[in-house]
Amino acid sequence: MIEAAARPRIRVAGSRAESHPLVLARRLDWILLATAVALVAYGLWVVAGITQFDVLGEPDYYLVRQAIAAGIGLVVLIAATLVPIDLARRHWRALYGVTLALMVLVFLVAETIRGSKRWIDLGFIQFQPSELGKVLFVLALAGFLVERAGRVTRRRTILYAIGLGVAPILLVFLQPDLGTALVYSAALFSLLFFAGVRWRQLLTLIAAAAFVILSVLWFLPAAGVEVLKPYQADRLTGLVDRDRDPSGLTWNVNQSITAVGAGGLTGRGPTEASQTRQDFLPEHATDFAFASLAEQRGFVGSSILLLLYLLVIWRGLRVITVAGDLYGAVVAGGLIFALVFQVFVNVGMTMGVAPVTGIPLPFVTVGGSSMVANLLMIGVLQGIHARGAPAARSFP
Repeated sequence: MIEAAARPRIRVAGSRAESHPLVLARRLDWILLATAVALVAYGLWVVAGITQFDVLGEPDYYLVRQAIAAGIGLVVLIAATLVPIDLARRHWRALYGVTLALMVLVFLVAETIRGSKRWIDLGFIQFQPSELGKVLFVLALAGFLVERAGRVTRRRTILYAIGLGVAPILLVFLQPDLGTALVYSAALFSLLFFAGVRWRQLLTLIAAAAFVILSVLWFLPAAGVEVLKPYQADRLTGLVDRDRDPSGLTWNVNQSITAVGAGGLTGRGPTEASQTRQDFLPEHATDFAFASLAEQRGFVGSSILLLLYLLVIWRGLRVITVAGDLYGAVVAGGLIFALVFQVFVNVGMTMGVAPVTGIPLPFVTVGGSSMVANLLMIGVLQGIHARGAPAARSFP
C-alpha cells in the first residue's frame, strides 16, 4: 500500500507521448480490432454469395466495390485511432455544423433515386452523408452534454440537447430515410443516459416519444394530417398484420421469413438459394441481407455473424469502462448503442419481429458509406481505448 502510494501514476490525457503511434499500437484493443477485421472479411464473403447472380457476366461486381469501401474504411479507422478524441470534444460545435451541412447538402446536390434524396454521386462512389453523420452526431452531442456535465439533469439542458438532436434527425427524416432517423434518435437517447440523465427523466422522454409515434401513425392520420408517406406507414403498421396484403406491402417480410426458414441448419448455398437467386426476396443485398445469409448459410452461418457482433458489443462496452474521461465514455456508449439498435432492428425485420425501416446491417449490407462509417466507429473506439486508464487496460 505504501509502495503504491509512493509511486503515483501520473497521466495527462491527450499528451504528445500518449499519442505517439507506437504507444497507441501497444494500447489498442486487439480483440476488438481482430473482430472488426473478421466482420469485414465475413461480410465480404456474404456479399460474394448473395450478389454473384445480380449482374449478368460480372459475379464480383458488388464484391469489388464493397472491398474498395472496406479498404477506404481501414484507412479511416487508422486515422480515427491516431487523432486524439479530445479534439472532437473541444470542437463539437464545428462537428455539429458539419453534420447539419452534410444533411442540407443532400437536398441541394443529390439526385432523387426511388423517391429519396440520400446519395451524392462523387463519380467513383455514391456517398451517403447520413451514414457518416451517425458518428459525427454522437461526437457532437456528446461534446455538448459533457460540457454541461454538472447540470445535465436540468430541464433546460435536456431540452437544449433534444433540440440539437432533432435538427439532423428531421433533415434525415425528410430525405426521406425513416430508418436512419430512428438510429439517430436511439443514439440521442443513449447519449442522455450515459451522460447521467436521471431514470425518471428518461422514462418521461420515452413516454413522450411513444406519444409522438402513436400520433404519427394513428392520431394525426385520423385527423387528416399525414406525416409519413403511405409506404412508410404501411411498413410500420404491417408489422401487426402481415397477412393484410401478402402480395403488396408485406411481400418483402413474408419472403424474408420464407428465406430464413429455408436455410435450415447449414443453408442451401448460393446456387440453390432460390429466394435470393431468383429475386423472390427484394433488396436481398441491402435491407434483407441477413435473410439472404440465412438462406444460403443457414443457422450456422447466421450464428457466426451474430457472435461477431456480440464480440464487438462486448469490447465496445469495455471501452466505456476504460475511457480516460467522461467524454470518451459517453461517445463509446452512444456508438455501441447505435450499433446494437441497427443490428436488432435489421435482423428483427427479416424475421417479422421489427418493422421494415431500411436500416442497413453493419459490415454486411452492400453500401460503401455504411462500411466506411462502421470502420470509423471502430477507429473512434480504439482511440478512446488506447488513451484510456492504463490500469484498466491491463485486464483482457
